[in-house]
Amino acid sequence: MKKKTEELIEEAEGAVVNSIAETMDLYGITPTTGRLFARMYFKQKPMTLDDMKEDLGMSKPSMSIAVRNLQEVSIVQKVWQRGSRKDSFLAEKDFFKYFSHFFGSKWEREAKLNLTAIEDAEKMLKKVLDDEESGEEAIKRAKIDYEQLEDYRKYCKWLERLSDSIESGEIFDFLPVEEETGYKKN
Repeated sequence: MKKKTEELIEEAEGAVVNSIAETMDLYGITPTTGRLFARMYFKQKPMTLDDMKEDLGMSKPSMSIAVRNLQEVSIVQKVWQRGSRKDSFLAEKDFFKYFSHFFGSKWEREAKLNLTAIEDAEKMLKKVLDDEESGEEAIKRAKIDYEQLEDYRKYCKWLERLSDSIESGEIFDFLPVEEETGYKKN
């Protein structure tokens, strides 16, 4: 028995919705909130909280929290709709833009935070190394820690460059986006 066209489209979208929902934990998003994003992704126009509630069968307060979480990671934006007093929201369709923003900002934060900690730690370790009253074991431990921090600094500096290359789009020169979609028109 042939499935109706609409059922096939719903089934195709459903497969991707489930997949996105399952993998959104990578971005700190629960599967339920991921499911909302994925459903919004397939909508070609903005959705209100009432639309979302009807589409997913969840309560309006749950939808509101989920949308707020999605806005915090910049994957959903509030948009203005002429003639409507209700808030409307639209999902980001460009996954490369989202990836760049999300991971770029996370990696930049990690690098900066850790580079500051490394500098502070090195100052303290230098005091131990320069103090004539430091014992042999303390000096040995401080030297090992100091050397390890130099390796860690290299990683953090590399992470900063990676983040910068994502923000500038330069990463796509090294790792271009494939244009092939796999869809072939008969």
